[in-house]
Amino acid sequence: MSLIHTARTAQHLAVRALAAYGLAHPLTLTLLAAASTAAAQAWDRGHPVHAIHPTTRTERTPGG
Repeated sequence: MSLIHTARTAQHLAVRALAAYGLAHPLTLTLLAAASTAAAQAWDRGHPVHAIHPTTRTERTPGG
């Protein structure tokens, strides 16, 4: 599994745990730590931040 895929998966799992259990739950804290570690490893290997956190909203042009 690529580092980007690992980081994204860990982030999604952490968000789901946060929504289900809250921030203080041990599972949430563990998944947040895993997500940050995976993102840091991807960054250290030269992947840009936008590879982990792509823009999902559409950009509006001025006057449009």
